[in-house]
Order: sequence, then C-alpha cells, then structure tokens
Amino acid sequence: MSALTSGVANGALGNHGVGLDAKVLVLNRFYSAIRVIDARRAFVLLAKEIAEVIAVEDGSYVSYPFSTWTELSEFRREFELNQHDWVRTSRISIAVPKIVRVLGYDRLPREQVKLNRRNIYARDANLCQYCGRTFPTKELTLDHVKPRVQGGGNSWTNLVCACVKCNARKGGRTPEQAGMRLIRVPAKPKRNPAISIRLGSPKYESWKAFLDEAYWTVELSED
Repeated sequence: MSALTSGVANGALGNHGVGLDAKVLVLNRFYSAIRVIDARRAFVLLAKEIAEVIAVEDGSYVSYPFSTWTELSEFRREFELNQHDWVRTSRISIAVPKIVRVLGYDRLPREQVKLNRRNIYARDANLCQYCGRTFPTKELTLDHVKPRVQGGGNSWTNLVCACVKCNARKGGRTPEQAGMRLIRVPAKPKRNPAISIRLGSPKYESWKAFLDEAYWTVELSED
C-alpha cells in the first residue's frame, strides 16, 4: 500500500466542502447494489484495496483501482470540476467516486426498509397528504390514517405526513369521518425512500442502471 493510500486508510483526509458526506453506492462483486455509504467509508475500502471505483465513461462502466483513480482525479479536476464532489489530502484533491465495487463480497443485504419518521417523510416528499402542500420537516407531523383511538397502528399503510393544521382538523377521526381525502394511498416503498429521492438528481444518474427494478430487486439500507 502506497503512502497516499495508507494515509487515506488511516483517516488522513481533509474535508473539501461536503465531499466526505457525499453518498456512494456500493456493489458486491457481481455488480448487485447492496447499500449506500458516505465517501469517508468508501475511501477507506478503496485505500485498503478491497474495493474498486466504478465510473461511467462514454456510456460504459469502467473499473479503476484507487491508485489509478487518484491519478485521474487531476484530469477530472481540470475538466470535470463541477461534476464531482472533492476531498483533499495533504498532497492532492481526489474526486469522490459515485460507485464502488467490493471485490470479495458476494452476498445481498437482508435489511427491510425501516419504518421510521425520516423514511415516511422521504416517501411522502414532505407533502401534507391532505392539503398537498410542501412543508419543512419541522412543520410536519405523522398522522395515523385510522386513528389509534380507533385501533389504528404504526404501519406503512397507516402513517402519512400531515401539516399541523390538517392533523388538528382531522383529530381522532378517519379521513372519511373528517370529510378529508388523502392525495395518494400510502404504501410501503420498494426501496429506501431517500435513495429514490437521490435518483431524481443528475448527480446520481450513474446509479440508475444498478437500481433498475427489472434487474435488481434488493432493498438498500442507508446509514
């Protein structure tokens, strides 16, 4: 392991903007998507030579060892500066890869999409499911479609985002009882909702081929 990769493996990376917080899609050795990690963890995998970078070039996927990727980063910084997140070592700036492949790992994740507040807000895109308006997270609540006082529980199909005003109006009633309508029927997402949001950004365009439901059916977990 070179001095550069050894330094990265030991955490010698300076933050360049939000580079180390950028998200990286991880594939197993059969190119199946298994999870999403932050760039700091991705660089450690690369520096320890247990993963390689997968990059999109001219419509094709190309793999690079970390040493080659760091050399190419000089070129990418000159000609593709705005297409990448960046981190800085004491010597050079390195482009954050968008995809890495773990060379010796062939299993698939067993994790289910977690039922939690963050994922419900992401699934509903911060839209109140009654009035249809978008709100900041701090101005949203979780509403039980079938209220708890009527036996409703916590589930993907019974929890929705609601603004404070709509939640107060609905109270302990069902939407029908309150004369209100859901803008869409709540359902369990097929993949982590936060991943689906990122797929709408050009920045993560290269993820799509590995997350196409026609080919990949795994659910992703995000730390």
